[in-house]
Amino acid sequence: MDSTLADRTYRAVQTAIAGGELRPGEKVTERGLAERFSVSPTPIREAIRRLEQDGLIERAGPRTVVVASIGAAAVADLAEVEVALRGLVARFAARHATPVQLDQLDAILDEADDLVIVMRQRHAAGQPVDRYLGTLLDAFQRFNDAVSACAGNPVLVRLLEQSRVFSRDERRTRLIEHVMADDKFGLDRYSSHRALVHALRAGDAAEAERLVTKDARGGLDDLLRAPGGSAGS
Repeated sequence: MDSTLADRTYRAVQTAIAGGELRPGEKVTERGLAERFSVSPTPIREAIRRLEQDGLIERAGPRTVVVASIGAAAVADLAEVEVALRGLVARFAARHATPVQLDQLDAILDEADDLVIVMRQRHAAGQPVDRYLGTLLDAFQRFNDAVSACAGNPVLVRLLEQSRVFSRDERRTRLIEHVMADDKFGLDRYSSHRALVHALRAGDAAEAERLVTKDARGGLDDLLRAPGGSAGS
């Protein structure tokens, strides 16, 4: 078997699990995975063997496996990894961001500021804010992606994507649930985005890492908390 194909298949399935395309508890088969990734069963078999060793999947039968459910302790460990990697991305960004990239970050935040004002006005008037909320979340995602681009380190960014506690879709769903339950959700951390851009402009890697680490840890704690409940509930 081509070891390169085996490695590519392993990484593809691993990424699908890390990115939330394959959900915890979801049952998958060798044949199903082979069709999904357009390969023969042989590299899938090797990928499954390696993913079992990684603890990412569990065998439910001779040819059937399920995506492993991650316990609370494992989620906490994964959160620490994500926080650390996001801080490291910010540190690299402070060293490598270009003036054009920094201007782009400010422009995205200007757009977000306008959206927040409109949302507050509509909320005060008892009008729906759903459409504006979706646009605001898109702006924040573009901001985060732009910060990652500033780092100039694709390997680090890929590691971060593979280590996220929530997939992008799941994170967005949870954010919407929280904001709909509390319209002030996350606003206490919103100002840190401007402070981050200032730190990046100053080339202050330590401050950029501190700001992002604090924001990332607070954000994950909030998302792990059920809307209106306590963390871990």
